[in-house]
Amino acid sequence: MALDARLLEILACPEDKGPLLYFESDGFLYNPRLQRKYRITDDIPVMLVDEAEQVDDAEHETLTARAEAEGITPTFDA
Repeated sequence: MALDARLLEILACPEDKGPLLYFESDGFLYNPRLQRKYRITDDIPVMLVDEAEQVDDAEHETLTARAEAEGITPTFDA
């Protein structure tokens, strides 16, 4: 089940308050500025900095390229 569009419009990174990229098929939100992934469990985004997954530079490049190729846009305009 996809996250509600209204929820996506207000979801922001809890640390830098910026927009996120929603990888629906993989079940996570991604902050490319901090290279941090927030998982979605049972259709609920886990927006805790301590539980976020830090990604390395290679995965960051893969995710940003994939977002561009698939038309994944930020949750809101900053």
